Amino acid sequence: MTFTQHFDSFACEGDTIQCDAQGFTVTARIVRDDCSDRPDERQDGFWPSLDIGDPGFIGAGRQPRQRYDAALKQAEAVMQAWKTDEWFYCGIMLSVRVDDILIAPHAASLWGIEVNYPGSDNAYLTQVANELLTDALITGREAAQRLAMTLKPWAAT
Repeated sequence: MTFTQHFDSFACEGDTIQCDAQGFTVTARIVRDDCSDRPDERQDGFWPSLDIGDPGFIGAGRQPRQRYDAALKQAEAVMQAWKTDEWFYCGIMLSVRVDDILIAPHAASLWGIEVNYPGSDNAYLTQVANELLTDALITGREAAQRLAMTLKPWAAT
């Protein structure tokens, strides 16, 4: 049981994929992350460094200055793309339905994921959805059981 649909290589807030599993329809949706931290505030080592004690240390090896310059150019390009809203952070949020009844609007989620990150094909978004699927199904079953117990008194009349 996995999502056979995939998020597009260029994705937008609100894009969805769906799968049917264990009698449920599960929808994975891209939701813009409301944390406004910049990439260099979220990630230790975002900016490259030649200092072995820094999180962004580029590592030992040949031609450290050339590797540092290339890594710095890449970091600057990523930061510029973020500033111009070419990519953003999101959450992948799964919801669960039975027929057309939404029983678990927020069954599972993971946040702080890059969408349209430079050089990425967004395949990771579908991987995350698949990793969350088991938890969403558990939440869906629990929600369905609660709903059945709530409706049980009316079913007897």
